Amino acid sequence: MKSTTLLVLSFLFASFFGYTAAQKVYSWKDENGVLVFSDTPRPGATEVKLNTQNLTMPAADTSILDTAPSAVPVNFKVSIAAPANEETVRENTGSVYVTTRISPRFETGFKVQLLVDGSPHGAPSNSTTFALREVFRGEHTLQAKLFDANNKLVSVSPVSTFFMHRTSINNGN
Repeated sequence: MKSTTLLVLSFLFASFFGYTAAQKVYSWKDENGVLVFSDTPRPGATEVKLNTQNLTMPAADTSILDTAPSAVPVNFKVSIAAPANEETVRENTGSVYVTTRISPRFETGFKVQLLVDGSPHGAPSNSTTFALREVFRGEHTLQAKLFDANNKLVSVSPVSTFFMHRTSINNGN
């Protein structure tokens, strides 16, 4: 209700900039208790006295808008979110889903390169999730590199380690 009243008041006062001193405004409360303004009188309405002098905005210095914004470098960070560092993954098919996290946010044109055991896993991608297949048993390392739209290296994640547990063919399980 307060927002409706404020909206009505804002509209009313904004529209008064073109009014002359001879025009009259009336106010009353409706059946819901909302304050209503109108240029048409009605029973129970009171006339609103407006000071129509000096209803102009003072000039403001807008020269700051004419300059290009300064290029503030953003420090992007990339990290391996999943699997967590030193996590054990138990998956007999050898599938692992790797999720990277970029902060403050993933920009248009950015690409992520995933390194598995120090070697690139496919080409840099505009996705932050990777599916690894046929990962052998044992210890593996993950690292992510973040590149901007100009293929400039922006950030490198810390190395993250995970352990793949799969049923061994040798022991017949």
